[in-house]
Amino acid sequence: MPVKSAYVDEETGDIVEAADQIKGYEADKGDFIHVEPDEIKKLKLTSQHTLDIDSFVPVAEIDTRYLEKPYYLIPADGASVEAFAVLRDAMAKKRVAARSCVVLYQRGREVLIQPLGKGMLLTELRTHNEMTSEDTVFDDVKSPKYDADLLEIAGLLIDKKATKFDPSKFEDTYEDALIAMIDAKRKGKKPPKPVPQPKENVIDLASVLRKSLAKEGVKQDRPTAKSRKSA
Repeated sequence: MPVKSAYVDEETGDIVEAADQIKGYEADKGDFIHVEPDEIKKLKLTSQHTLDIDSFVPVAEIDTRYLEKPYYLIPADGASVEAFAVLRDAMAKKRVAARSCVVLYQRGREVLIQPLGKGMLLTELRTHNEMTSEDTVFDDVKSPKYDADLLEIAGLLIDKKATKFDPSKFEDTYEDALIAMIDAKRKGKKPPKPVPQPKENVIDLASVLRKSLAKEGVKQDRPTAKSRKSA
């Protein structure tokens, strides 16, 4: 049976037809400022055919939390190919990215432009107001003292598992499980039940790391009593 969504009056329960719907902004609780569709249309920006660069920032200083959506950028026509290539190569040499503003979906967006191969990468940025300050999240995180041996063991495990960043190997395990479940139901079979993970209240981190190293075939040289004392 097909379904559709509808706006419902909270007080009466009646469906509010499209012709009776209006847009507004709640300035105070229960106090709405009515906004006409024509007023919103006047605010919409038109697309531009050029990018005005506001400033350049060192790539090393870019906070990746603000990177949202990437787009490939190429020169618009033959006449701009040379300028495009010069700017791309100059930014690559200086290891900087360009900050600009572009109209996307009729709204002005802050973007970052970086060299990428023969072209460039334009990345839409989140605004500062969209970000949650790490202080509000990490304030309660404690900084415990730990055995220096654990740091060495963890370092060995990291070295063993170090690899190149390869997105082609990324997998959506949820989607795979969902497809497997649907396929099983289509064939009239019951989908396999997930294996429950044992719950442990206390974790011996040193033991876990050493088991991981043994599994990876990494030989760990235990520190001598003298080195323990100096640590």
